[in-house]
Amino acid sequence: MHPETQFWTATLPAFLASMVEFVEALTIVLAVGITRGWRSAIIGSIAAIGLLGLLVLTFGPALGRFPITWLQIAVGWLLILFGMRWLRKAILRAGGVISMHDEISAFERQKQELQDASFSSLRGLDAVGFLASFKAVTLEGLEVVFIVIAVGATANALVPASVGAAAAGVVVVGAGVVLQRPLSHVPENSLKLVVGVMLSAFGTFWIGEGLGMKWTGEDLAILALIAGYLLTSVVAIALCRRLQSRPASEARVSQT
Repeated sequence: MHPETQFWTATLPAFLASMVEFVEALTIVLAVGITRGWRSAIIGSIAAIGLLGLLVLTFGPALGRFPITWLQIAVGWLLILFGMRWLRKAILRAGGVISMHDEISAFERQKQELQDASFSSLRGLDAVGFLASFKAVTLEGLEVVFIVIAVGATANALVPASVGAAAAGVVVVGAGVVLQRPLSHVPENSLKLVVGVMLSAFGTFWIGEGLGMKWTGEDLAILALIAGYLLTSVVAIALCRRLQSRPASEARVSQT
């Protein structure tokens, strides 16, 4: 893989996927800061980021010891499963089968839960606020760590993947600090659709390489795979919308 292509195929998926996860984590951290105090929210977040960084430093280089073909096949399958999970939700939401994810509603719900929780001190910190921030950043961040390690190790580009994730964190946290409210205008479902397509395409490409397949156009085959997955997703969304509108049409016919 060419160096420039290698950089972007590692950085861009990590950036987009991380942005989605950071937005969800930010919603909870903001709720904690407003209801339980910013000190607990910030320290809990920093502790979680430290743990996640340690995981990347520990497991990222260790994957380099495995044969690259085994790594490409294993991580490729995981990326496809990971991407398909996001694609499924994004398609069902865009098709009207399930409701869109609402960060404002999640924010208000989290605030109410935190307000109802009793106060408990842990060395001068609000334990509930600290643990809520720590848990949110850790759980959402684990998906970021997985993508960074998987993309970075398979493409031999751990640093570019880490740069992409870090850049997403800076963008989301910076926006959160300035606005101090959930990033409700971020098109989360569209991001999940794009990231699901990209991860599925990269996973397919790496499985093929791991099995010794010679892709037509080499690295450019990734673009063809992205186009194929995207076209399939658009068709699936259209079918979902058609199926959702059918009961209403049938009901109007039965009334006439």
